[in-house]
Amino acid sequence: MNVLLISTYDLGHQPFGLASPAAWLTEAGATVVCNDLAVESLNETAVKDAQMIAIHLPMHTATRLGSQIVPRLRALNDSFKLCFYGLYAPLNAEYLESLGADAAFGGEYEQLLVDYFRHHVVPASEENAPFQSELSTGKQAFVVPRRTGLPALKEYAFLEKTEGETVTVGYTEASRGCKHLCRHCPVVPVYQGRFRIVADDIVLADIAQQIDAGAKHITFGDPDFFNGITHARRVIDAFHTKFPEITYDVTIKVEHLLKHADSLADLRRTGCLFVTTAVESVDDRILDFLDKGHTRAEFVKAVELAREAGLTLSPTFVPFNPWTTAEGYLDLLRVIAELDLIDQVSPVQLAIRLLLPKGSLLLDLADIQSAVVDFDAESLTYPWRNPDERVDQLQLAVQSIVETGDRDAESRHVIFGRLWEAACQACGIAPLQPAVKAHGWTPRMSEPWYCCAEPTSDQFSRL
Repeated sequence: MNVLLISTYDLGHQPFGLASPAAWLTEAGATVVCNDLAVESLNETAVKDAQMIAIHLPMHTATRLGSQIVPRLRALNDSFKLCFYGLYAPLNAEYLESLGADAAFGGEYEQLLVDYFRHHVVPASEENAPFQSELSTGKQAFVVPRRTGLPALKEYAFLEKTEGETVTVGYTEASRGCKHLCRHCPVVPVYQGRFRIVADDIVLADIAQQIDAGAKHITFGDPDFFNGITHARRVIDAFHTKFPEITYDVTIKVEHLLKHADSLADLRRTGCLFVTTAVESVDDRILDFLDKGHTRAEFVKAVELAREAGLTLSPTFVPFNPWTTAEGYLDLLRVIAELDLIDQVSPVQLAIRLLLPKGSLLLDLADIQSAVVDFDAESLTYPWRNPDERVDQLQLAVQSIVETGDRDAESRHVIFGRLWEAACQACGIAPLQPAVKAHGWTPRMSEPWYCCAEPTSDQFSRL
């Protein structure tokens, strides 16, 4: 039986979300083809030959793009079983069923996909099984991802290690889920405070095959690398022992950077180039609404600790939300400048507008309920407006500045200066620039890390 696994967007990485289920389904007897539409055209031959097609939905962007491809798939083959899987699949089960999906799986989806293949694809007698939506957060024994047949690593985002020096990047996951309950996070409605680790030997084997394929740097895509600190320490020690010349990056909460400050030097020692941390805001009131588990002062402390350890910290933000004020946005820019973080913050992070998908815990807050309108089935979100019209206008101006700056390859300092001017104008004050330091290049990915954004027109046009 032929199975086609499709990815539409995975933050510029060679998708673990294709490679892992490909290994499981191959072991179950399927003939598996992987097709990553982020970097290659639709494999029409594989579509026509497939008895089962499964589309990976790890984030909002991928969900929008994945739903758009369904009519084209059905035009090529009207008899395959259609499954969606990933964080956003069970949250949007009703919508996916309306597209003609046969199943939607979330959480630890590999075993769910295998079970569906065995019970609804192989036996011809179960052609008309009802729509199935299921998520699992139970423990499962991971196998080494199957990366053969995926586009080469050089086709994906690369590391800009120094100005003018680029490095091929691999991607793996040492854990899934998260033990925290940040209200805006898409992981929370599925995992509800649980996380699952991938065995050390599986992680290292996956890294090894990507190094053999040319990777000189590895991104660990765990929602929070320090969720299981003992496991994390074992992984980085074994990683560095086996691959001492290979660098890596991780994502860690501010809360964990403080709690496990004694491990930051170990990150640096074992080759960590930078740490992504979801700061989201520097307004304590907003941080409380988001239930982030840290304060503005603690973020400042985390920056200090990272610098002392020789680590580059790459903060991410959700600067536009129903509680944002024009003055608050200007304050965010001021803090970034004062902490000398302009080079470490991707400009797109200063343009992100909060998305409210189905299942978001933020929908339980009275402030959000008063700001949103009815669910929009096309965008798969609850649209909202800021009570201050200036803020929504500022967000549009910021988005335009960032998009233009990225297209013209302007420096982060130049883009930041334009954002500062726009924020000052929104506040009705003179745009007096804050004092900033000029220093050397900071390591960064060629495609910025962000998962909560609307797809671009270019992404839709590639489908």
